[in-house]
Amino acid sequence: MKKQSAIVKMLALFAGVGMLYWINHAYIHATPQGIRDWILSFGWIAPLLFIFLYTLRPLLLFPASVLSIAGGLAFGVWWGTVFTVIGATTGAALSFFVARFLGNNAVRKKWTGSWSRLERKLRERGFIYVLLLRLIPLFPFDLISYVAGVSKIRFRSFIYGTFIGIIPGTFAYNFLGSSFTKGSVRDILIASGVFLAALTIPILFRKRFIDSTEIK
Repeated sequence: MKKQSAIVKMLALFAGVGMLYWINHAYIHATPQGIRDWILSFGWIAPLLFIFLYTLRPLLLFPASVLSIAGGLAFGVWWGTVFTVIGATTGAALSFFVARFLGNNAVRKKWTGSWSRLERKLRERGFIYVLLLRLIPLFPFDLISYVAGVSKIRFRSFIYGTFIGIIPGTFAYNFLGSSFTKGSVRDILIASGVFLAALTIPILFRKRFIDSTEIK
């Protein structure tokens, strides 16, 4: 009976995610410029609204990159980075707790196979592995949060690794968005270079990072 109940919950979860994904792609065609104009129309509460939207973003399956560039367009590179990091971190925390609540049975059970190795890494050296996963853009941002939520990783390790790990990429996205407001080809090229460096450098060193933190 418990097994059937768990299956029903999982099917309902996948159905809900599929519905949100369909709504997002069928009806929401927001661009960074459109989001920027809409957010700034709220005046002094615009930063709070932006952080609130970024916190809810994982549940809506809205692309993080679009919202990050919109932050740079709306608030500039520095404040845009600050507001985006706050919103992305709180959004990751929300995803973590949603996954932990819905997958509480998975947290209590012993993982098997290749998943057991991943779970052991997250449990024993959670901070460093979350940090590396955030720095190396090989896995979807929200997927990392949800997988961490159903593992035995400590929330403190997860949130610290997330907060520190997203800063370089967040700065790169906001720098790119901010450069568009200036309209300078030079600024756009510099921002594009910073953006590419922030995405590619961690990938080039990923094997060395992973080998240095390998759990035997």
